[in-house]
Amino acid sequence: MSGRAALAIAAAARTLAGATVRTTGFVPDVRQRVYYANHTSHLDSIVLWSALPKAVRALTRPVAARDYWDVTRLRRYLARDVFHAILIERHPTGRSDHPIEHIVAEMGNRYSIIVFPEGTRGEGDEIAPFKSGIHRLVQMRPDLELVPVFIENLNRVLPKGVLVPVPLLSSITFGCPIPTREGEARVEFLDRARGELRRLAERRHGA
Repeated sequence: MSGRAALAIAAAARTLAGATVRTTGFVPDVRQRVYYANHTSHLDSIVLWSALPKAVRALTRPVAARDYWDVTRLRRYLARDVFHAILIERHPTGRSDHPIEHIVAEMGNRYSIIVFPEGTRGEGDEIAPFKSGIHRLVQMRPDLELVPVFIENLNRVLPKGVLVPVPLLSSITFGCPIPTREGEARVEFLDRARGELRRLAERRHGA
């Protein structure tokens, strides 16, 4: 049932958002990757996930906030049974609850993930500085490729505070995977990763 629901929701999400998928040096692959994107809407993870080929989508798990996705039966069903999301605590209470350690454990040696390093939703005008969690993640798993993904216009499809999406055109642009660099300092890594995402945005806006 969850497999059929996933296919139906993926198709509905693409249709509703009118999402055009673009690639720049990106080739879909089932290898373990970290897809990281700007965050402007609760639809972001769903539409990005739906933009992946079926075989890749089956091995890709969105990382989502437990306090949003675990509060109603419908959200819980979508997160756990359809998207197989990794639910994390945004405000952990102790070292054993650290979200990055939980994510790495849930990934194992099989699953890719979708993350939003800004840490909170923006307005779509600017990509906010990244939180340090993604750096900690690549320190624990330096073998992973990172794929920047620029999401455009979903903040208008489902703005903050709005419950019913408005059908509009949006786009998902997958960039060239970036490697990790041994010994790279946290600030340098965060600036480099954010810079790749900003370059995708500039290309889309013709800058």
